[in-house]
Amino acid sequence: MLPLAERMRPKTLDEYIGQKHLVGEGAILRQMIESGKIASFILWGPPGVGKTTLARIIAHQLQRPFYTLSAVTSGVKEVRDVIDKAKRNASMNSGLFAPTDGRSPILFIDEIHRFSKSQQDSLLGAVEEGTITLVGATTENPSFEVITPLLSRCQVYVLKSLDKEDLLELLNRVLTKDEYIRSLGLQVKENEALLRFSGGDARKLLNIIELVANSGVKEITNETVTKQLQQNPVAYDKDGEMHYDIISAFIKSVRGSDPQAAIYWLARMIEGGEDPKFIARRLVILASEDIGLANPNAMLLANTCFDVVNKIGWPEGRIPLAETTIYLATCKKDNSAYLAIDEALAKVRETGNLPVPLHLRNAPTSLMKDLGYHDGYLYPHDFPGHWVEQQYLPEEIKSAVFWRKDS
Repeated sequence: MLPLAERMRPKTLDEYIGQKHLVGEGAILRQMIESGKIASFILWGPPGVGKTTLARIIAHQLQRPFYTLSAVTSGVKEVRDVIDKAKRNASMNSGLFAPTDGRSPILFIDEIHRFSKSQQDSLLGAVEEGTITLVGATTENPSFEVITPLLSRCQVYVLKSLDKEDLLELLNRVLTKDEYIRSLGLQVKENEALLRFSGGDARKLLNIIELVANSGVKEITNETVTKQLQQNPVAYDKDGEMHYDIISAFIKSVRGSDPQAAIYWLARMIEGGEDPKFIARRLVILASEDIGLANPNAMLLANTCFDVVNKIGWPEGRIPLAETTIYLATCKKDNSAYLAIDEALAKVRETGNLPVPLHLRNAPTSLMKDLGYHDGYLYPHDFPGHWVEQQYLPEEIKSAVFWRKDS
């Protein structure tokens, strides 16, 4: 028997739960689907919110050939094979189907953020020519993970975690539509724990229901859900909630200067098959945010670590990651730069575009000089110690303080 998550996979937009801002009545994706023509796009959102399902529904509803690749297991060769197959199909059906008629095959790439630059480059020509319609799915920000030429050829649509009403709708559908669950006579007496542990993830909700149902209980309560999850601890899932929980524990351990805990959580991510670039990128952010001016070399080391793991990958990448993790965990901490820029941004939003003081402006033309640009500017190097007291902030906020030493 298929897993519950697969049995409950919707086949049409009307069965699809959530993402009303994209597929609800009058929403942009529904309009494109109903028009019969779609352009390449990337679905960005957390796990279990229907990215793969939506791609399959679109292909089915539009009656398009549908190819799927996983960035974890596929390389440039597999991409080229799919593109060649799409071209052959187009030439065989040129009277009824050609890339230029807006009915090109759909190539769905799961975890597209894991594709290397060369793998993404191999898609450019086919997407540009319309040989394929690319639909990518990612849990990572495409601005950082997808190359600019490919990103410019795709629209990005953001999917949201399912809310309580969405999850309850899915729960009701399971209880009333799935034959096996119905045959068990399973009843829901309490749903707080079920919803809480699901965390807006439809797949996780379905997995929990299946776990509880297979345990032999007839009633879902907060206690039965908690008990079953404690007895069946969830393994690290790089696409699931644990992914976010463990990276959070990792960052907090480094921030809290606990190298023992930090290296443990690093090991959990490594053993779970986490993307080394994901870990390294977080270390770069942490070095800047939490160590900052206490040790500027920390960011240099973290950036070097990112470059190294990007080149060597697993399993050797565990070594520079461990070295950097321990180094950052044992560094002195200072978040004053982080606080300063956030406070300055808040002030900018509050006060708007305040004028630059005249003495700080350049005066490359005679008109600017006549208007007083640059007048009164004191060149610090002309003074003892290369410093002279001078106002650099706009007059309206001249006394503002953003950076505080040892804050």
